[in-house]
Amino acid sequence: MHTKFLIVFLLIFLVSCSSSKPVVRTTKSSKTVTRKPVVRNTSSSKTIPNRQTSSSTSGSTNSKTSSQNSDESTVVLTATTTVKVTTKLVLEYIDSYKEIAKDNMVKNGIPASITLGQAILESGAGTGPLSAQANNHFGIKCHKEWNGPSIKYTDDEEDECFRKYNDPSESFRDHSYFLTSRSRYADLFKLNKDDYKRWAKGLKAAGYATDPKYPDKLISLIERYDLQRFDAEVLGKDFVPTSNSQVAFQDASKYTVIKGDTLYSISKRFNISIEDLKKKNKLTDSNLSLGQTLHVN
Repeated sequence: MHTKFLIVFLLIFLVSCSSSKPVVRTTKSSKTVTRKPVVRNTSSSKTIPNRQTSSSTSGSTNSKTSSQNSDESTVVLTATTTVKVTTKLVLEYIDSYKEIAKDNMVKNGIPASITLGQAILESGAGTGPLSAQANNHFGIKCHKEWNGPSIKYTDDEEDECFRKYNDPSESFRDHSYFLTSRSRYADLFKLNKDDYKRWAKGLKAAGYATDPKYPDKLISLIERYDLQRFDAEVLGKDFVPTSNSQVAFQDASKYTVIKGDTLYSISKRFNISIEDLKKKNKLTDSNLSLGQTLHVN
């Protein structure tokens, strides 16, 4: 009897032991479930950087494309009617571009005085919107043969197309090419290279500008800043300043008194107080003499 009981007990014990196996399977299943999200999360986290990389690559490609297309893009600018500049700024501008103007005179026969005078007038001594935004110092419009980059600017008409350059020197070279390549300017090159007055009037007559006062403005600028001295340098001639000259080019810190000048007008022109002007020049009163040299800086 005891033997039978013992056998039954052993059988129950064995059955009980075998029933614990599902616990092992459950553990394995749990581990499997845990691994799968990890793998998916890892895969997902790799996809995000791939998108970022793809986006970055796309951005790089777009950037290159934009850079290439930017040369042909058109930008709309608000028209500016007037530009105010100081004498000092004009002198600095002339100093920056005089050699280019002289070189163009040698190569193309256009007086350096005309080139510089037009550049100052058209660009506001480099401060105007076209020169600042497009390095266009002569207000040259696109015209049908222009295939380069351009910008829109309101001049004679709204949103006109103007040429855009990578560097101001390109604008100066294009100015020379513009005049030498068009038959309507051919008569200009029959004039003496130092006859800036006839060149100025000839430009207007050939249709370079619509402003009826363009020649007078150009001549005034040339004489005010003695730009014709650069023509003389190229031609190897002696330079004689005009009576309208208002700047001593040898030293931009000095000014030669001309008819009609007063301490007040000179102080306003060079942005200096009358008292400082007197101190710099050891003046005891307000009297000035024609041809008198004053220190203004």
